[in-house]
This record gives sequence, structure tokens and C-alpha cells, in this order.
Amino acid sequence: MTNPSRLGEDIAAMRQRDPAARSNLEVFLTSPGIHALFWHRVAQWLWRWEWFLLGRLVSHLSRALTGIEIHPGATLGRRVVIDHGMGVVIGETAVVGDDCLLYHGVTLGGKNAASRNEVEGRRHPRLGERVSVGAGATILGPITIGDDAVIGAMSVVLKDVPPNSLAVGIPAKVKKRIRHP
Repeated sequence: MTNPSRLGEDIAAMRQRDPAARSNLEVFLTSPGIHALFWHRVAQWLWRWEWFLLGRLVSHLSRALTGIEIHPGATLGRRVVIDHGMGVVIGETAVVGDDCLLYHGVTLGGKNAASRNEVEGRRHPRLGERVSVGAGATILGPITIGDDAVIGAMSVVLKDVPPNSLAVGIPAKVKKRIRHP
């Protein structure tokens, strides 16, 4: 159901990205992001086996315990870090790539039922790998955020963001390309 090595990866990723995390045990016991990821995997397993109500109940319990709402249908990559996760919402058809970083108050949501991507059936955003999303940012609709992009805090993203870009503002606009070594 849920792989213990994935939990170890999650803890290592949190320790790497959070300077306040002093030990694996501390992260395991006190990180709502780690707890939400663990329970999401349980809920998603149930969802895949078409135990929809039970999957939603596990998700609901997780939200009550962590303040982080992840729909059981959402797809999360490896080593995703949800730092100070209170208020994070991730919708049913959202996809979050490997090594992404989400801060508190981030929403990966749909705009409305008509915003569905007819080709893929998505209503929610797709984040590439190594995307960083600042506190309070809202990303809406079946859009794509490219690999290594940075979404500024409190930004509202309604259009695709290319890889290696910084997007900020309401509505968000791409301000610059980011060079990675």
C-alpha cells in the first residue's frame, strides 16, 4: 500500500529543504507535510482500487489532522515537500512532479467545470519537476507549470508557465528566465 522507502525519501527531502528540521525523528513526528503525504498514499491506493468513499474518508481525516487537503485522485511525485502546509489544497486531477516544494496556503485548483482539458480530462494544474510554489499562490485550471519554474508568493497563475521561469503577480506574468547550472 504505502512504501516505507518513500517515507524515508520524504523525510530526507524535508530535511534537505527545511533548515529548522534537526533530525529524522523530529520530522517524522512533527511535520504535517510528511503526515499528509503518508495519508495521501493510503487514500490514493484505496481510490485506485475504486474504494472511492473510503479513499475520501481517509483524505478527509488527513485534512482534519494536518490542515492539508489532497484529493485521493491527485498524483504526487517523489520527494515532494509541503512546508508549513496549513491551507494547501490539491485537486483531483492535479499532477505534482518529483522534487517540488509547496509552501502554506498553496492551491492547485480548478476554475470551473467548463475549464476541463478535453484532451486529457484534467481540470487542475500539472507541475513539472523541481517546481517551487510560494506561500499563498493559487494555480488554477488545466495548465502546465514547466520544470524548474518558480511561482512567487501570493501569485494567481491562470496560464502555462514555461520551464526555468519566474512567474509573479495577479494575474501572474513570467518576469524572467532562470538559469540553472
